[in-house]
Amino acid sequence: MSGAARLLRGRLLSFRDSPRVAGEAAHRYIEDGAVLIENGIITASGETHDVRARAPVGTLVDDHSGRLILPGFIDTHIHYPQTRVIGSYGAQLLDWLQKYTFVEEQRFADRDHADDVSRFFLDELFRQGTTTAAVYCTVAPASVDAFFSEAERRGARMIAGKVMMDRNAPAALTDDPRRGYDESKALLQHWHGRARLEYAITPRFAITSTDAQLEAAGALAKEFPQAYVQTHLSENHAEIALTKQLYPKARDYLDVYESFGLLGPKSIFGHCIHLEDREVASLAAHRGIAAFCPTSNLFLGSGLYDMRRLDESGVRVSLATDVGGGTSYSLLQTANEAYKVLQMNGQSWPALQAFYQLTLGNARALGLETRIGQIAPGFEADLVVLDSRATPAMAHRMEAVDGDLTEELFVLMMMGDDRSIFETYVAGAPVKPK
Repeated sequence: MSGAARLLRGRLLSFRDSPRVAGEAAHRYIEDGAVLIENGIITASGETHDVRARAPVGTLVDDHSGRLILPGFIDTHIHYPQTRVIGSYGAQLLDWLQKYTFVEEQRFADRDHADDVSRFFLDELFRQGTTTAAVYCTVAPASVDAFFSEAERRGARMIAGKVMMDRNAPAALTDDPRRGYDESKALLQHWHGRARLEYAITPRFAITSTDAQLEAAGALAKEFPQAYVQTHLSENHAEIALTKQLYPKARDYLDVYESFGLLGPKSIFGHCIHLEDREVASLAAHRGIAAFCPTSNLFLGSGLYDMRRLDESGVRVSLATDVGGGTSYSLLQTANEAYKVLQMNGQSWPALQAFYQLTLGNARALGLETRIGQIAPGFEADLVVLDSRATPAMAHRMEAVDGDLTEELFVLMMMGDDRSIFETYVAGAPVKPK
């Protein structure tokens, strides 16, 4: 993004590695720090007096002294067409899809409607400090064009794709293997690599795709290895049972995708709750990504994610909101629920580890760790400014924190929401809706 240079002053926190692996050396914290941004890229970061000395004449200064500045949050699994079904009452996964989601998604063949929701959706992400997301559109190409057009206009780094479905869904939401391939390929060729946009080949899940459609999706993945693949895996016991009925030759649920060439280092699998041992081993061997979606897993009664098992097996993990099965756009609130899920599984999740996951950890999962996820020269200037005293209850709690960074982060993680996001920067420009 062109324009005057901008300097952000505040308390800088950025990660070099996972705290679980590197301990105290994993993060860099500067009490009085600054970030210099030129043309959407970080050109310097460090102590304020050093960075100021490098700022060109005419640099804009945003003084966030006392507040934390981190890399922008990254969401690895979210559905933008589900903004009007979030919080819909009383169903588990398969019923919820039929009763709410599939009804709403049919409206996205209307480009005006898709444009309207795209604007709302990106406003809401930026309100929550989320600057990059892996996004499901609908089966309608208009829904993809609408989303990417709006993301491009705002200069955002986004990943998205047209959902592919050719069975077990309303006729208005189904394509066929040929059409799904042709439309996805045309969208991929038009949008992937344009501005800060990347395409994800998106068969919704095994239940809504025939063998022929998954074969077509696999052909696309082979033809365009630079693209992502995103789908769902092992979210719900009824879903797993139906998948095994529909694919009786598969060794397990993951094998459905694996056998069609859809498992690899750019494959994002939402949920991954009820995995068999072979599936865990194969995810690790092929470097697939297991996206943890705690609020939707709890809301739909799907189950508890076992992060320790996946971590110890070498599976790449990420954190995601999964709106609209997920109940909050906020990754702070999502981390809150993740902490509780892991507590129920007898697993700890310190605040430093959580904020690593929201930033560099999710960037690494997506293979974007050289572009986003750190505050360092050469990185894209997607940043979030956090206010740990944003509400009276938080300010009251912070009186007892006494300068402990890890305690402050835990307060933000457990009590924070969009009110704690003082500002969001995308490519160096402030974008939080006022």
